[in-house]
Amino acid sequence: MVADAPDLGPGILHAVAVGERIKKRPTGRKKPSIIGDLVFFNVTRVFAALVLLMLGGIIVSLVYGAWPAIERFGIAFLVRSEWNPPAERFGALIPIYGTLVTSAIALLIAVPVSFGIALFLTELSPVWLRRPLGIAIELLAGIPSIVYGMWGLLVFTPIMSQYVQPIMTGVLGPIPIVGALFRGPPIGIGLLTAGIILGIMVIPFIASVMRDVFEVTPRLIKESAYGLGATTWEVVWRIVLPYTRVGVIGGIILGLGRALGETMAVTFLIGNNNVLDTITLYAPGNSITSALANEFAEAGEGVYNAALVELGLILFFITFVVLALSKFLLLRLGRQEGTTT
Repeated sequence: MVADAPDLGPGILHAVAVGERIKKRPTGRKKPSIIGDLVFFNVTRVFAALVLLMLGGIIVSLVYGAWPAIERFGIAFLVRSEWNPPAERFGALIPIYGTLVTSAIALLIAVPVSFGIALFLTELSPVWLRRPLGIAIELLAGIPSIVYGMWGLLVFTPIMSQYVQPIMTGVLGPIPIVGALFRGPPIGIGLLTAGIILGIMVIPFIASVMRDVFEVTPRLIKESAYGLGATTWEVVWRIVLPYTRVGVIGGIILGLGRALGETMAVTFLIGNNNVLDTITLYAPGNSITSALANEFAEAGEGVYNAALVELGLILFFITFVVLALSKFLLLRLGRQEGTTT
């Protein structure tokens, strides 16, 4: 025998009937517009393609402008130190050396100082001091580079020549191998002074990024570590840095890109000398950006102009390599995090 159907009762049957009528009632909503989605997708795709087209256009224009120098000097352009416009003999070794050395000095100064600033603002600073100090750092990032250059030339250079460089020569000069970098006449301007000013210029950028990524670390994790007896340094080294190392590396790369592309401050302070006969950091030198700023306006058509354009192409390539290596490093860090979690 088949069991009798349960008696739902008039109240339940009425509720079911009302629900069916509500389902059949028009909602008043319009169907999603396929045309709008299609337009939005194509517009964003055009914007993305414009970025690639601009990048490709820059590369093509640089290669085209530098081709006479590339064809004439070849790979030897990268290792020759001679820069003689009247004789049309050019080499990029001195500008490349000056660019890399000043940028390295800037990072050696800026990274630890920026780390200390970010650590103080996020972990040690009183609450009432964090906001004004953070605003002051951001204001430093907005100062034009020519102001840094003028200040460095008129104020910092005499201090370097009269006080700092003689002391460094006396302390570091006698050290084997390393001491060769700190010998020579203390003239003030040169690779060291330009690198120090570059370091001061990139500190606000790196410190701001580090501060922001340090603040992203969950407070619960840090308070748990403090509760277990960890010191501030242990919390930063074992918790904050591993959690935010991708952002920290990104901030350092941002500062490096700023240092590689800086023009006016370096032009004021590096000395603009195309002679490389010593390894001392006191000696005046040249960089790619300062060479372009000083000579591009007076270079006529021909090999001279092409050599300057090739310098720009080399700077573009250096920046591309730095960004590619940083991206590769970040990818490896991401894979390591994936394997350890």
